[in-house]
Amino acid sequence: MFAVIRTGGKQYNVAVEDVIKIERIDGEPGSVVEFAEVLVVGGDTPVVGAPTVAGATVAGELIEQSRGPKVIAFKKRRRKNSRRRRGHRQEYTRVRITEILTDGRRPSDTPPPRPKREKPVAVVEDGAEQPAA
Repeated sequence: MFAVIRTGGKQYNVAVEDVIKIERIDGEPGSVVEFAEVLVVGGDTPVVGAPTVAGATVAGELIEQSRGPKVIAFKKRRRKNSRRRRGHRQEYTRVRITEILTDGRRPSDTPPPRPKREKPVAVVEDGAEQPAA
């Protein structure tokens, strides 16, 4: 299942467990954020909103608040002894999508626990298992 959400003036195609970098939104790392502007909910029977899908929300866990690289805007007017230099760093938020909800359901207040990843196991010729290096 996937969804198309709109936040920060941009649209994002998301699925569960996706990590996206969006324009800065308020919140602390570890908190749950909710995106109410869902444009499309896809899956076996896709639903397209006009302009949004009624009763659909997307929930995500806020991972970090950060800033992008510095961008320098430099203007020079030749032969006029005129130069302007301005720097800018865009703030953004990294979010992990946890749930895609329909039918007016609300997201949980705490993010669901992450599934534990098992360490890969290497099988040696004699049939004994050893942790992979």
